[in-house]
Amino acid sequence: MKKVFTTVLFALPLTLLAQTASIRVNTERIIGEIDPKIYGVFMEPIGRDTVFPITNNLYGPLYDPASPLANEDGFKTNYIDAMRELKITNMRWPGGNYIASYDWRDGIGPKADRPVRKDLAWGGYETNHVGTDEWIKLNKAIGSENVICLNLGLGDVNNARFWIEYTNISSGTYYSDLRIKYGNTEPYKVKYWCIGNEVDGQPWINGYKNAEDYCKIGLEAAKALKNVDNSIQLIANGSSYYEPTGVWVDWNRQVVNAFTGVADYLSIHRYWGEKISTDYYNFMGEAAMDFEEKITTAAAQIRIAQSLYPEKTPLKLSVDEWAARGSDIKGVLANAMCLNSFVRHADIVKMANFTMMTSLLATDKDKGTYKSPLFYAYKLFSNNCHGKTVDAYVACETFDAGRFSDIPYLDVTSVYSEATGTVYINVINRHQDKGIKTEIEDVKGAFTGKAAVSLIYGELGDNFSYDKQDKYTPKTEEISLKNNKLTYTFPAHSFTQIAVKVK
Repeated sequence: MKKVFTTVLFALPLTLLAQTASIRVNTERIIGEIDPKIYGVFMEPIGRDTVFPITNNLYGPLYDPASPLANEDGFKTNYIDAMRELKITNMRWPGGNYIASYDWRDGIGPKADRPVRKDLAWGGYETNHVGTDEWIKLNKAIGSENVICLNLGLGDVNNARFWIEYTNISSGTYYSDLRIKYGNTEPYKVKYWCIGNEVDGQPWINGYKNAEDYCKIGLEAAKALKNVDNSIQLIANGSSYYEPTGVWVDWNRQVVNAFTGVADYLSIHRYWGEKISTDYYNFMGEAAMDFEEKITTAAAQIRIAQSLYPEKTPLKLSVDEWAARGSDIKGVLANAMCLNSFVRHADIVKMANFTMMTSLLATDKDKGTYKSPLFYAYKLFSNNCHGKTVDAYVACETFDAGRFSDIPYLDVTSVYSEATGTVYINVINRHQDKGIKTEIEDVKGAFTGKAAVSLIYGELGDNFSYDKQDKYTPKTEEISLKNNKLTYTFPAHSFTQIAVKVK
């Protein structure tokens, strides 16, 4: 086995004699300010149901006016309460691939008058009972901001600008007055708008465009949308189709260069291990490095554009669709590593949206929803990891997986909260069957008091179940400093968050 010495950003080979790993936190080496918008969710109706009543992952699980759990707007309070507990900051809606054939005008006005449409993305029927006003009410109930995705697939710029007129103009125009007619007097003032979704996804998206064509229509859309409301922020489409020829890299380059100074964010999408590997280390290692690669490649392109156009405001990165599959601890660790990536790149990743909102609660079709370890892992990040990402130097053994080598077993980020005077150290032990004893210190010896440890652990292959939910809360303990250091053994395939005060 090799030993490595890593910072939050890099992994560098280093031969060490000691078997004990080490983490050295430096609160004075700031990577970036963590934007609360990285704790967002994404939601779209996905389903193939053509038999009424229509059910999919929106209609039924989340929206069901007949449910005893429904609020006055028809949304289930178990999900609303869970999102409030997670302190979700924003929700991106209504798609997704769904948006490419969606007309927002179908989803306003009396529900009885709304047309049923064939959803070209997923194949089911769309009743349009959840439309603009309903989505916005859901966000209000959660306490989150709206991120609306516009149809630049089969849709056009005029359709998009009328939508902003409906949501953001006070009164006096056709669509703003229509909103008032339907009972919503005050404008919604939606700030964040995605200029299309996955337009590069030729095999699946309706209304595919190459980079040149997307830039043409996207820039015209940006111009028109800003003419309706100059206060909005725009999110341009980065890559989502990672075919092996590497065309996605050039797609990002063209979009970044075209939209620097025009849009505010570049979006990228990545789902962990899209081709699920049965090999543990490929899933935990190769997929992790692949996820990092998609972020660092886009970040590098943004920085190149910053050098090319120094007079223009650089783009920020929005990973507005992301998730890892899995119904046991392995999937939880993968999702925790995604969150670690956003924290690690806090200087450039300023928004992220987990797919799907409803997946943050686990579901037993006969017994109901429950909080799995995924919920608690997300909560440890979203409730605690605010403030500044700071350097964490790590020395530990490494492994090779797929096309990547020297992957550290310990995936580590460190967050300093000035508000509470606390450092939060997030550690995923990727080793399949070995715990890793680790010494943890601040480079200036600033740790003080006892450290609070929260551990999420489970047996590989042990799928989560409703009946075991009482076992899923994080295991907690306190550990004491010795010679200004903490010593802790991270269990195999586990996620641990350590909170410690600094002087």
